[in-house]
Amino acid sequence: MKKYITEFIGTFFLVLIIGLVGGDTAPIAIGSVLMVMIYAGGHISGAHYNPAVTLAVLIRHRISAQEAVIYMICQLAGAAVAAAIVGIFKELPTEAGQTLDATKAVLAELLGTFALAYVVLNVATVKANEGNSYFGLAIGFTVLAMAYALGGLSGGAFNPAVAVGASVMKAFSWNNIWIYIVGCFAGAALAAILFNWINPDEKLPVTSPEDKVR
Repeated sequence: MKKYITEFIGTFFLVLIIGLVGGDTAPIAIGSVLMVMIYAGGHISGAHYNPAVTLAVLIRHRISAQEAVIYMICQLAGAAVAAAIVGIFKELPTEAGQTLDATKAVLAELLGTFALAYVVLNVATVKANEGNSYFGLAIGFTVLAMAYALGGLSGGAFNPAVAVGASVMKAFSWNNIWIYIVGCFAGAALAAILFNWINPDEKLPVTSPEDKVR
């Protein structure tokens, strides 16, 4: 239960910050809150805070399918509650966000999520980097960089839970939710498959439901 609560809390604050900050410096705040929440919860749940990252960790064989589903449910719940809280703090748009070029947006979400999952798997799950002190910083900076580089093309979710929260807040259109489902999960799956191929000695079966990122 502690792991699931941790996933809820981390995703909640990630989406809360996304909903409350704005302007050109928003990616800095978003990358920063992700970083600190990863440091706060990494030793408990692995600090995924992202259904796509959970999928990558599942393909990496560091979490069971049953736990992965519960993680995703908790992440989505945290995002939805955060979006509701944002609605209390500020007036939400009456209409959904910008019109997207679907092809560019899917590709942007795929590439951004690929980079995120690839970094997570390499800094937080390999034996060679076990116990390192920079994993949260590396992951947070990945989101920051991808948000600056690709955010203008897709909204820069790189996270299906964030996309759901942004849709509740009408920053994204529900008509575009498929972009984030397809792009994010495809990017994460590709990163995990390539990780397993590049690191065959790291590919181990899940031995316990307690297995997690760290």
